[in-house]
Amino acid sequence: MDQRAFARTLRQTMTDAEQMLWRHLRAHRFDGRKFRRQQPIGPYVVDFVHFGARLIIEADGSQHCDSSQDATRDAWLKQQGFRVLRFWNHDILQSPESVREAIWNALQEAPLSPDPSPARGEGRQAESDSSPKIGSGK
Repeated sequence: MDQRAFARTLRQTMTDAEQMLWRHLRAHRFDGRKFRRQQPIGPYVVDFVHFGARLIIEADGSQHCDSSQDATRDAWLKQQGFRVLRFWNHDILQSPESVREAIWNALQEAPLSPDPSPARGEGRQAESDSSPKIGSGK
């Protein structure tokens, strides 16, 4: 399964903690900031990311206890310029205000870079529409 298909599957099977956090992050609800969920970045799929602030948020369950894989993954993401915040699912569910405050503080500390999303009409579809077609004379 490729990364995009895997990310799509993860979006459809989010944990309760991920769903709760997504309700606060989605649709520019968090101070007008755009977050993406279950986003492929290199060889990994991250739970939530704000590309402009280079901030990744991970919701961790018990499978992440003492995980050397998480350390390797975090090191790679940091090399790419991202800051990684990890929260236990229990903390997200039991202390959502504290989690939101930590995310807010991280966003305030992060220098904003331009959103890498293409402007409307300038994405992949627009590129394919304007590319020459075989036999079209263009």
